[in-house]
Amino acid sequence: MKFFLTTLLIGSAAAFAPSQPAFATRTTALNAKESSRSEFLSQAAGLVAAAVIAAPGTANAAKYGSFGAGSPEVLNPTEAIIDEDILKSDAVQNALTSIKGYLSGVRQMEAALKSNSQTDVGPYLRKEFDFVKLRAALNTVNTAYDEDTQRGTDRLIRNIMQDITELETANRQKDGIERSSRRLEIMEGKLAKLGKAFEDYIAFAQ
Repeated sequence: MKFFLTTLLIGSAAAFAPSQPAFATRTTALNAKESSRSEFLSQAAGLVAAAVIAAPGTANAAKYGSFGAGSPEVLNPTEAIIDEDILKSDAVQNALTSIKGYLSGVRQMEAALKSNSQTDVGPYLRKEFDFVKLRAALNTVNTAYDEDTQRGTDRLIRNIMQDITELETANRQKDGIERSSRRLEIMEGKLAKLGKAFEDYIAFAQ
């Protein structure tokens, strides 16, 4: 009798006990879903980071624009777009004549060095290649070009100004010390580079 009652009570208690397996199943599924989502986000972040590291140029292009990545600057004079009326104006033609004069000055310095390797071109360079006047002449001619062409000629203008600075630095020589063949070679290279930059700039207006 006692055995029967005990069995009956245990069975009744089991019938009213909460169903754990269903809850546990839902919890496990939810945890699995959250774990899967976390893994996906982690993997996605890793792929983005890898893409940035593998292609820094693309990231910089997005940040800084198209410079260096398919930039539309025109470096070929035959592709330049020019306003002929502006190019023929007195202001631009006078500026162009001045620029050709600067190129002639470069050739004079080259001839002087060829005649005398110890020639100090510093005084002539500082007197005849005044930065303010030179830049004004270059910028005046630049007004005859469209925006894309100006991106190319702007680069040439920067090259010209930089080449003059480098030439003056290379020309400096301590008193009583002759210019070596190596320093002469550097000077000649700087002058050739400056002359080429002027020629390339002038070519846009021809």
